[in-house]
Amino acid sequence: MRIGRPIPPLTLTDPEREMLQRWTRRPTTAQALAQRARVILECAADETNTRVARKLRLTKQTVGKWRSRFLAKRLDGLLDDPRPGAPRTVSDAHVEDVVTLTLETKPRDATHWSTRAMAARCGLSQTTVSRIWRAFGLQPHRTDSFKLSPDPLFVEKVRDIVGLYLDPPERALVLCVDEKSQIQALDRTQPLLPMRPGQPERRTHDYVRHGTTSLFAALEVVSGKIIGQCHRRHRAVEFRRFLDTIEAAVPADLDVHLILDNYATHKTPAIRRWLTKRPRYHLHFTPIGASWINLVERWFALLTQKQLRRAVHPSTRALETAILEYIAFSNIHPKPFVWTKTADDILASVQRFCRRISDSRD
Repeated sequence: MRIGRPIPPLTLTDPEREMLQRWTRRPTTAQALAQRARVILECAADETNTRVARKLRLTKQTVGKWRSRFLAKRLDGLLDDPRPGAPRTVSDAHVEDVVTLTLETKPRDATHWSTRAMAARCGLSQTTVSRIWRAFGLQPHRTDSFKLSPDPLFVEKVRDIVGLYLDPPERALVLCVDEKSQIQALDRTQPLLPMRPGQPERRTHDYVRHGTTSLFAALEVVSGKIIGQCHRRHRAVEFRRFLDTIEAAVPADLDVHLILDNYATHKTPAIRRWLTKRPRYHLHFTPIGASWINLVERWFALLTQKQLRRAVHPSTRALETAILEYIAFSNIHPKPFVWTKTADDILASVQRFCRRISDSRD
């Protein structure tokens, strides 16, 4: 026998039950709304407020409140009521004005808008401009770079080189070859001050140049080992000497696939004669303006980061010695770069980018 105030019956239609269950399962639903949906679902199972409160670890007053709200307004009763507050001061016209000016104009004294300049232009506060920019994902202070290859054989070359990365041929070596030219031997005008607790390493802002060198490097794709050689000049003569170094370093019974860029020194008559005498060498040229597809470029970035950017070299010979020592050390425990994107992935990405910048939907 039930004692106390009678509880009005609560029944759900199929669409209401489906929506309530969706609110309880959807990860983006606010937890308060998901809890209210669970309360109504339990009440619809002919449960009393006391049992629902005990099961969901809520107070009986809370269960009764949302039962009454649902009976009065159905699903809309579970949503939060509009909160009182000051009237809105920034209209849609203000927002549209800020967005339009940011995208289509520039200030007279700068290359891009700042929050302060835009606030002064539109008569809004700097905080308001910042909020509008964040809401629309606008970042005028940032810039990025891009490069689309004009090579008419771009697709064929991408498929050829990526195929070598993902499925290297048997009984063959795949080498990524390139030159890092004009590496400067830089020395500071005064000795470095070493790092101390609470104080970073310090150096003078000015420097002395002691000449340049060019690094010829070949990255073995499978093992990650580097064949490197430094030369003071960067001509076809030096490149042929480097090819002789590669010839002496690789096994004589293997084919050699060289991935190269389109630099003129790679295509001179002397280089062609050298290759004609060695038919086991196969050249694969990267697309014009697409040096990122050559894996040795990634190794050059690692060399710059670890050895060149902060180093001090009193002579060109010291610079070359440091580079060759780094190559020898990295070859002790080489770590190959793993290429993951297929040719179809790369071409699809380029296609999406072209459509985005041309605003075309064809």
